[in-house]
Amino acid sequence: MALDTPLHLMENPQKLRLVAISLSFFIGTALMGGKFYAYWITGSSAILSDALESIINVVASAFAAASIWIAAKPPDSSHPYGHGKIEYFSAGFEGALIILAALGIFKTGWDHLFTPRELPHLEGGLLIVALAGVVNLLLGAGLVHTGKKTRSLTLIADGKHVLTDVYTSGGVLAGLFLVYLTGWLWLDGMVACLMGINIIFSGVWLVKRSVSGLMDASDDALLRQISEVLVQERRESWIDVHQLRAWRSGNLIHLDFHLILPRYFSLELAHSEAKKLEKIIMNRFGGSASVLIHMDPCIDPDCPVCQRHLCDLRQNSVENADHWNPETFVRIKSNAEQE
Repeated sequence: MALDTPLHLMENPQKLRLVAISLSFFIGTALMGGKFYAYWITGSSAILSDALESIINVVASAFAAASIWIAAKPPDSSHPYGHGKIEYFSAGFEGALIILAALGIFKTGWDHLFTPRELPHLEGGLLIVALAGVVNLLLGAGLVHTGKKTRSLTLIADGKHVLTDVYTSGGVLAGLFLVYLTGWLWLDGMVACLMGINIIFSGVWLVKRSVSGLMDASDDALLRQISEVLVQERRESWIDVHQLRAWRSGNLIHLDFHLILPRYFSLELAHSEAKKLEKIIMNRFGGSASVLIHMDPCIDPDCPVCQRHLCDLRQNSVENADHWNPETFVRIKSNAEQE
């Protein structure tokens, strides 16, 4: 099924989200135990860095499960726009935890870099880390895929976090394999420091993504989707669209825009046209959309983009009827243009 498949065509998307995040929690808990066992038998700071990040994985998965459950609740009197933004809080929380874990990993690695320690049972530790990396690779890819399919930022964030664990495990394996070959114990601390720096970038990305969502930053991909619907379904009476705004809140899409209609339309007819367009958009997003359309009467400067050739009020010929695109839809008309 394509990643842009409407949610209403999926079989219970909320169930998919909950199953995915539950698997993330239980698998993450098992892998965390394995990594701490590997650290216990080897004393490696690099393996400890991997194990510490796994703690964050487990805690974040538990928090993510709660946020997915809350985000699915329908709008109510206290939250008329729904509860979807809890997912942005979840992603930001997970990003902050990743940054804290990375700082702890860097400190441990720094200590072991200047005070190297013997690493007994290194072969067994390497085997455990390798197996954990393979499992996390499959889990992380599955979470990201499910998150995109069900449009859940929380699942995508959790999947990317799990994938950073794979990168960490890969770096740990490479570094400790060199230790195994050369006997240079200081490499153990060096690997831990490098992993800590790498993980910080992942945490910062999640925090930035969370802030963008909470601040209702422009979503170019979503605007393109809406623009495609407007262009494909355009009717002759829909003269122009401007001031298009759209944002996501969990599974819901919120959008509003101005629709220019012929000024001789009655209120009843104008309302009917707006309802037709609203229904088209709602169907495109599987009913998971809140649409607010502000209707404007046409003015003479709108004639060049109007497709109603048989109009007794026309003052100018049609010159640019095909100008509909995301750039024109989002523009904000000046007061002079609207008068």
